[in-house]
Amino acid sequence: MWSVGTWMWRAALCCVILDTFLHTTQGLNMCMSGSTTSCEECLLIHPSCAWCAQEDFGRGRTLTSRCDFIQNLQKRGCDVQFIEYPKSSISILQSRPLSSKGSGWTPYDVVQIMPQQISLSLRPGEQTWFGLQVRQVEDYPVDLYYLMDLSLSMKDDLHTIRNLGTKLAQEMGKLTSNFRLGFGSFVDKNVSPFSYTAPKYHENPCNGYKAFPNCVPTFGFRHILSLTDKVDRFNEEVQKQMVSRNRDAPEGGFDAILQAAVCKSKIGWRKEAYHLLVFATDDVPHLALDGRLGGLVQPHDGQCHLNENNEYSASNKMDYPSLALLGEKLAENNIFLIFAVTKRLYVIYKNFTALIPGTTVEILDQDSKNVIQLIIAAYSNIRSKVELTVWDHPEDLSLSFTATCQDGQPLPGLRKCADLKIGDTVSFNVSVEARSCPPRGTDQTFTIKPVGFKDRLEVTVDYMCDCGCTQTAQTNSSICSSIGTYNCGTCHCEPGYLGAHCECQEGEASSMYLSACREAEGKQICSGRGECSCNQCLCYESEFGKIYGTFCECDDFSCARHKGILCSGHGECHCGECKCHAGYIGDNCNCSTETSSCISDDGQMCSGRGNCVCGRCHCTEPGAFGDTCEKCPTCPDACGTKRECIECRLFNSGRLADNQTCQRLCKDKIITVETLKTEDPGAVLCLYKTDNDCVMKFTYSEHASGQSILTALKEPECASGPDALTVLLAVVGSILLVGVVLLAAWKLVITIHDRREFARFQNARSRARYEMASNPLYKQPVSTHFVETDFNMYGKSYNGGLH
Repeated sequence: MWSVGTWMWRAALCCVILDTFLHTTQGLNMCMSGSTTSCEECLLIHPSCAWCAQEDFGRGRTLTSRCDFIQNLQKRGCDVQFIEYPKSSISILQSRPLSSKGSGWTPYDVVQIMPQQISLSLRPGEQTWFGLQVRQVEDYPVDLYYLMDLSLSMKDDLHTIRNLGTKLAQEMGKLTSNFRLGFGSFVDKNVSPFSYTAPKYHENPCNGYKAFPNCVPTFGFRHILSLTDKVDRFNEEVQKQMVSRNRDAPEGGFDAILQAAVCKSKIGWRKEAYHLLVFATDDVPHLALDGRLGGLVQPHDGQCHLNENNEYSASNKMDYPSLALLGEKLAENNIFLIFAVTKRLYVIYKNFTALIPGTTVEILDQDSKNVIQLIIAAYSNIRSKVELTVWDHPEDLSLSFTATCQDGQPLPGLRKCADLKIGDTVSFNVSVEARSCPPRGTDQTFTIKPVGFKDRLEVTVDYMCDCGCTQTAQTNSSICSSIGTYNCGTCHCEPGYLGAHCECQEGEASSMYLSACREAEGKQICSGRGECSCNQCLCYESEFGKIYGTFCECDDFSCARHKGILCSGHGECHCGECKCHAGYIGDNCNCSTETSSCISDDGQMCSGRGNCVCGRCHCTEPGAFGDTCEKCPTCPDACGTKRECIECRLFNSGRLADNQTCQRLCKDKIITVETLKTEDPGAVLCLYKTDNDCVMKFTYSEHASGQSILTALKEPECASGPDALTVLLAVVGSILLVGVVLLAAWKLVITIHDRREFARFQNARSRARYEMASNPLYKQPVSTHFVETDFNMYGKSYNGGLH
């Protein structure tokens, strides 16, 4: 954590670096670019410009400028004692150390901001820095005023809080040893059309209402119990109360809030205490201009109007207060407003918190049974953050803030820190620049204070717009031919006389004088925008602005414009070039360097998906959009980012499980379902594995209204474990099946092989037979058979022939 002294040292180092850069920059010499005729004009051109008041400076040289960088003046012979070069400075007038505890001290000794008073001497156009530290001390006194809606719809809530004082004091006693409690109630203005005004309803507005026939007359605001540490009094007063009845749905709660804030003596607000105003209601409030429906056209004056009966006497005379007036009075009296409203009204009152600094909203149950937890949560939320505000900010001062919170990282453009613990210390660096000079002798003051704190830093500003040499000016000086005033090394001649020493009269001209009025040979005399008189150019007047320069070459109206406005209204035109005010850059000064609007809720610049250009995020990640590029369903990290919100919002787990962090970063709408549908083409399906090996599924989509929607399963999907017997049988069966398949395959292969071999054998056998039948060397044998009868016959013949 950087101390105030460290900030001062860094500021001085930045100034030295800036001066070195400006003095070594080549090109246009901004100090010599204008027609500076006096020391005061020179100092207003730029903080790096200096004026030489030495009488004989530049003698013998033509048109030597006394306004230049300090090093250039020294090189050209100007002694340091004659150089006018004021520098901005800071003086710490009061810096008491920060306190550590609120109890056990005299209330006026408790310090939560350091320093308490400083003085700034500012040269226009020059930035200077100072640091401050803020600490939420422990055991600080607390004043809590309970402001309750007593319209008919709140009758159940009234019964619930009858013993609120005792229980609340017990819980708050864990946070502070000095607690006081008060009570007030409201309904609405007793005029038509807001309430029932017929005579029969004067004493009992519930007359004829069967569900609840008796109630008290309608009233605007009634202060019942001033802040006290006797909590039994609170219970006693609450038990005496009865509800009333109004006609329309909205209530007159903003009338009551304003009276509770500004009637300090009646309510009993202590100066040395946190002021908590709990506003409990179940409906929307009437706003400014609603009173005109009942003929109340007088705007609210912001004053206390409680009569001797502690009732709001101007309820039927003035309109309802505006949000701006309400915010102003709450801040002026250091009051934290806590909206305790039913769930259906949360969004409406959440929008109010953006317009009223130091305001939070919590969801109240229908019968207010959670009111104690609500108040404790809201108080913890208030004590967990520090936000700076500026009061009586002078128009000609430019302020910018850099916050350094618990992580020690500077956050440019931010003036608040969150997620703090009681006792933590945070630092802020404040950059200040005077844009112009107010009327002579004017001193400005402004105040920096944390929202809801009594502590503040008072800053007094002195403008360094005059040169010291002006105090020794000589009228009718002999140096000026006795017809002029010698001031800071130059002559200011009487009307009708010109020249460095008032030696010429208007109308005199010669070729020598004319040549000195040309910027270069061939150029027009006085750039065609003036007349040459006594070797000096007298520039013409122009309806567009001022023409100036040694040769009338410059003007203050020929610079770039944005939407028709010169230098966008955020800079000054000097010789055709825009010199931008602090916080703006660009050729026409239309680009803001403020980056606070580019910081997303998680503290990143443009959610890490783009660049901050001119105060707006330019998303570079494909598919990213939104003011801070926070919306991107198709980004690689979208599921991971939304997963953390699913974990903390639905299951109170994960990195963001801390309630305050989860509420701050996870604002998307989450819908839980039994079965997740993924048919929506605009939705991205996200899955992640939980710690118990289950799978959580959800979809992320962007609604046409700009709201991010997460649709998630109510419970993660968990697969059941396998049955051991089934697994065993499956394994054995698989092994057998594989064996049978292998045997069948082996048998099939053997069968195919045997058939192929047998076919080959048969083919060889057939071929052998064919070859034996066709061999020419082989002759078939012939057998002769004789029949016995024939043989005998032929035998006989044969024998007869022999004989």
